[in-house]
Amino acid sequence: MNSASVELDHAAMRTGHGPVRPDRLREVMSRFATGVTVLTVGGEHLHAMTANAFSSVSLDPPAVLCGIGHSAVMHDSLTDAGHFAVNILGAHQEALARHFADKSRVLGAAQFEQVDWRAGEHTGAPLLDDSVAWLECELTEAHSFGDHTIFIGTVLAAGQGAAGEELLFVNGRFGKPATAS
Repeated sequence: MNSASVELDHAAMRTGHGPVRPDRLREVMSRFATGVTVLTVGGEHLHAMTANAFSSVSLDPPAVLCGIGHSAVMHDSLTDAGHFAVNILGAHQEALARHFADKSRVLGAAQFEQVDWRAGEHTGAPLLDDSVAWLECELTEAHSFGDHTIFIGTVLAAGQGAAGEELLFVNGRFGKPATAS
């Protein structure tokens, strides 16, 4: 346990409160609006997963992170592949987000049979057609914490699709940005 964890544990004991339950944290965090991405890996580990635990980390060097649960198929696929792509979805791609979030879907190449994509030049990872933006990344670091791993990727290439509204996820629902006039 690191010193920050020790301090937090002592703070919880001083206030008489234990740590927040997972269901409560999920409920509270559902109020934080996020963009929606589909993470992909190519080659022999061909796989995709809808994710909203994604963020930029650094501009110099260019890097992003994604958080993936240890039990997710993507966890081992990304670890084994050593590279990945991030597809930032548009509001018109909600069906695609739902498809790659469905844990009962067929895995491997079959999960891409009804999906238009091309292999990324640097990683071979699927870049989904009509995404509003995409990144190809080399896995640089992985930090396991609790039931997830934070994967940090150095951005090898980035691009944008046609202009359009981005897909958002908040309060358990998909949506699109409201624009101020």
